[in-house]
This record gives sequence, structure tokens and C-alpha cells, in this order.
Amino acid sequence: MDFRSDTVTQPTQAMRDAMANAIVGDDVYGDDPTVNELEQWAAERHGFEAALFTSSGTQANLLGLMAHCERGDEYLCGQQAHNYMFEAGGAAVLGSIQPQPIENNPDGTLDFDKLAAAIKPNDFHFARTKLLSLENTINGKVLPLHYMAQAREFTNQHGLSLHLDGARVYNAAIALNVDIREIAQYFDSMTVCLSKGLAAPIGSLLLGSADYIQKARRLRKMVGGAMRQAGILAAAGKLALTEQVMALEADRRNAKRLAEGLAELPGFNVNPDFVQTNIVFVKLAENIDVHFIAKALSDADITISPSNPLRLVTHKDISNDDIELFLTKIATLI
Repeated sequence: MDFRSDTVTQPTQAMRDAMANAIVGDDVYGDDPTVNELEQWAAERHGFEAALFTSSGTQANLLGLMAHCERGDEYLCGQQAHNYMFEAGGAAVLGSIQPQPIENNPDGTLDFDKLAAAIKPNDFHFARTKLLSLENTINGKVLPLHYMAQAREFTNQHGLSLHLDGARVYNAAIALNVDIREIAQYFDSMTVCLSKGLAAPIGSLLLGSADYIQKARRLRKMVGGAMRQAGILAAAGKLALTEQVMALEADRRNAKRLAEGLAELPGFNVNPDFVQTNIVFVKLAENIDVHFIAKALSDADITISPSNPLRLVTHKDISNDDIELFLTKIATLI
């Protein structure tokens, strides 16, 4: 079992069969029927005019930011935002877009007063603030619907566009017990990762207006992201959205059980009430040697990323029985 991330999920047999039998064409020419079907279906499903199939969440976010902002523009985001911290500075390096990070609140939200104070005046000394980028989920936390509604009102008031890094947005929808459109309705653009908990082998979607996606498609070509017979991948992506969404509820339950079990162990500080989706953070006491634990678990074919706090992620390839076995192994080690 592998707790490092939900990116380690293996494609389902149905996905493998669909990939083997996919009808394909040259997507750069717009001739791949399977890619076209996925993009058209996904746009309608999420309430947008158009969609673009990309190779990764990082690429989808990069295109999303670049399609909103020109060189010298600025986007507001959280200090913990993935497209600020973990995407190699792509927006700045490749898009010449300045990030303006704001400290995240403990629940993952951003304070609107701080955001307002960060918007630059209309003065050529400053970058032009064009966009607010939110993330849902962020570190496993779910942004409430009322907060996203407030973010829409805020961006309307200040003349900004609103983008959602929705890498795990379906985990948020499951936790909120709402249809995905209830989240998507507030945003001008949104990404959805197909290759995390939804288990496709590769790919993300960028969603937005028809003109916006057309601009993003040109940018995708510019950064080398245009693919040819990509329908082999898109076939699995369609199944990720049609067959794997409800399975995320099991991941949420397993994460909660994992947190509850670890909270009972000495030296493991975790509050199960804070676990909203499939990610568990555990603060370890100083006398707990996480590298020893990681090595011992590895010898038992259990993989974690040794860190403090320890980040553990549940997904479709970790069962309830696996959780119980993991808890027993940890208890034995300590």
C-alpha cells in the first residue's frame, strides 16, 4: 500500500480496456473523436462553454493563469496554493505573471480584507492585478459554498476574474454532498485533475468560456503540450468522471478512520474532526523517528513520505482492511 499521494492510483480494468479500444485521430488537427467527446461532455457536465484536455494539473493551471493574464499582470493566491508553491514557478517563468500570495487561514480560505489590500492601484509602477486563484480542496480542506459565493462577489466588485485549481474538486463535492456544478458555478475557469483519486493514468481538464479555452489551446501548443492520438488517454479520463467519483466517499471514510486510529497512539497528534476528505496530517512527537518508521514500513511493502507533520493520503487502492493493517503495524513499531 502507498500513502504518499492519490497520484499513485492504478487505472481500473475498464480504463485499460477503453484505452486499448479507443478511436483516435490527430488532436492537434482537432480530429481525435475521443478527446473531442471528453472535452464537450466535460464542459457541459461542469456548466462551462468549453474544455481543454491537458497532460497534467500543472499544465492546466499554467494555461489557466496565462489565458487570464498578460505579461506583467498579477494573480492573487494563497501562500499554500499549489500553483504558487509546487509548480516550479511556471506562471512567473513562462507567463511573466507575478504571483501575489496571501496567507491562508487555518481552514484554507483567504481573508478578503487582505486580498483587497493586495490589489494594486491603477498606476504604471505596479503590476496589474487581474485574477484571484483559489484551490479546493487545499491540503485536504474544503472551501464552503458560502465562501466561494463571497469570492465571486469580491471579484465582481474589484473587476477580477476568478479561477479554481480544482485538482481535487470532486473530493470537495463529495464532502459537501453537492453536485459539482454547485461549486463550478462561481468560477470563470476551473481545472479538474483526472489522475489523482479519480484514477486515470494521466490528464487534467481546463474549463472556461469558448474564447478563453481557444486562447488556452494556443498556449498549450506554445508550451509543448499539444498531443496527437491523445484519445487513448482521454478514454480513461471519461471513465474517471463517470465511474470513479462516488468511490471518493470510501477514501474520505478511510481517511477519517486512519486519523481516529493514529490519534489513539502515543506521540501521534491528529484531530480526526479536521479530516474532511482523503488527506491526513499528523504531527509527531520529537521522540518519534519518522525515518525509522518509513524504513520499517517499506520492508513490509508500505510506502509513506517521511516528514513531520506526516502527510498520509487515502485512495482507491487502499482498502479499509489496509487501514487496519497499517494502524496495527504502526502501533507495533512504536
